[in-house]
Amino acid sequence: MVPMDESNALTLIDMLRCSARAHHDSPALSSWHDGTWQTIAYGELWDLVRRFGQGLRSLGVKPGDRVAVAAESSPHWVIADFGILAAGAINTAMFPSLPPAQMEYILADSGAWLILVGDAQLLQKALTIRENMPDLQIVLLDGEPPEGADVLSFEHVVERAGPEVENPLPARPTDLASLIYTSGTTGRQKGVMLTHRNLVANVEQCQAVLMFQPDDVLLSVLPLNHVFERTADCYLPLSCGAHVYYCGSLRRLREHLPQVRPTYFILVPRFLEALHDALVDRIEKAPPWRRSLIAWGMAVGRRRLRHLLAHGTVPPHVAAEYRLADRVVLRKIREAIGLDRCKDAVSGAAALPRHLNEFFQSLGLEVLEGYGLTEAAPVVAVNRPGAVTVGTVGPPLPGVEVALGEHDEVLVRGPNVMVGYYKLPEETDAALDAEGWLHTGDVGAMRGDCLCITDRLKDLLVLTNGKNVAPQPIEMQLCTSPYVTQAVVLGDSESYATALIVPAFARLRHWAQTQRLSLPDTPEETIAHQAVQDLIRHEVRRLTAHLADFEKIRDLRLLTQDFTVEGGELTPTLKVKRRVVLQTHQALIADMYGR
Repeated sequence: MVPMDESNALTLIDMLRCSARAHHDSPALSSWHDGTWQTIAYGELWDLVRRFGQGLRSLGVKPGDRVAVAAESSPHWVIADFGILAAGAINTAMFPSLPPAQMEYILADSGAWLILVGDAQLLQKALTIRENMPDLQIVLLDGEPPEGADVLSFEHVVERAGPEVENPLPARPTDLASLIYTSGTTGRQKGVMLTHRNLVANVEQCQAVLMFQPDDVLLSVLPLNHVFERTADCYLPLSCGAHVYYCGSLRRLREHLPQVRPTYFILVPRFLEALHDALVDRIEKAPPWRRSLIAWGMAVGRRRLRHLLAHGTVPPHVAAEYRLADRVVLRKIREAIGLDRCKDAVSGAAALPRHLNEFFQSLGLEVLEGYGLTEAAPVVAVNRPGAVTVGTVGPPLPGVEVALGEHDEVLVRGPNVMVGYYKLPEETDAALDAEGWLHTGDVGAMRGDCLCITDRLKDLLVLTNGKNVAPQPIEMQLCTSPYVTQAVVLGDSESYATALIVPAFARLRHWAQTQRLSLPDTPEETIAHQAVQDLIRHEVRRLTAHLADFEKIRDLRLLTQDFTVEGGELTPTLKVKRRVVLQTHQALIADMYGR
């Protein structure tokens, strides 16, 4: 890929054209169909992108139009994305999990009159929306539309290009490429405007650190409408000639990992947590001799990691013992889960709990925790391969400036920073100051040249005594307990901090067996059991003993169900909507504060 500067700037379409020429016959995208992987080469991908873009133009799409996409990740999503750009239009990507009302808001706010949906379930959402927006046109990306539904198929759009395939419409680096609506933890969703320059700049900044190669293989599991996934599992690998497999369904992740054996794995902490729990469960069920062997191997891995984190080097005797442990134990565990070829796993979109990071580092899987946000297209900082600093998100990327402002707010400046919020000049002025600094709303600190993210300004809890409590680090600490799945710390405008906790019910049952206890069958009865209450309260006291007195949890309530996106308590990127949690559980919260 040609380095970008102001005199030689690429667009995303230029980037794909270069890769198609350089890697014409190499595999680009693969998807799982009928029990096998089906692959599209770079040359074929480029041809489909041109045809889809030309087909969109025949439907009336003009330069600058907004075209919405609501679909799970797949090669069709990628072709649609680049096809929209080839038509000179702007991809308005939406989480496929959004309810119809939120999708309708985005369509109306952006002015999109065409939506591309991924499957029959999403088609039903689009048809529901069309009852209120009769002019909405719909394209189904996967499958044949129902007869008489006035819906076009992906193949129909491609065929509209005709025998003479035109080149994509010319674009400038300053043209908008994508409109991405923020998840909306507070207030209404805002459309983040990202240009070709923003996105290509971030691709190049990431490549300077990760250095993807044409023989690299990735397995994509996150939704491509999320800009972190689009950069890391689409634009970046396609700019380098790498091969991306699209999982399609999280239910197939454990099946596909050993098949694909990716060399890079882009993920969010929730995936690592699920993988950790599955591994621990398998280890606990292994014969005693094997459990002892694995415990020895992991202990050696932890010892090596402690030396690396403390001194950057490993004593020769520890290195020798680690090579043995890796050959006998650790490598076989990585092979079993399909990560034996993985050079690095990159974790973003949410804070990575330290215990998870250290577990996988000890296993021999290097996890690079990073930090970014949609408004920065998105990656701002990431740990470097071979130089991980656990507990930080690493140094800023080359070409990205980071500073700490008032209240230690993280400020970001660089060519990757958005041009503003769509049709919201006041919100744009509040986020981007006159010197070009993006005010992220995140609270941070620097550890050497590495950035640490400590909380959100809007999430800080201000107690009635004037003390500030940062809830996220406490929540992450509570979730290190094997008996806690989720935790939300509360206390804004209150005299003390409290917590709502979702227990790990399967773990509780295993614990009860070891204690020769009989727990009730239902979750409601389980959380009311005194032994369970005592265990969770003990865990909370143990994990918060180091906190200042005003930060400690004075009361808690257990919940029977997870916080979910569908329930409205989490954003699609799994961030807690505290306002919704306060409303949903107001009776429990009032009880904790004696009201």
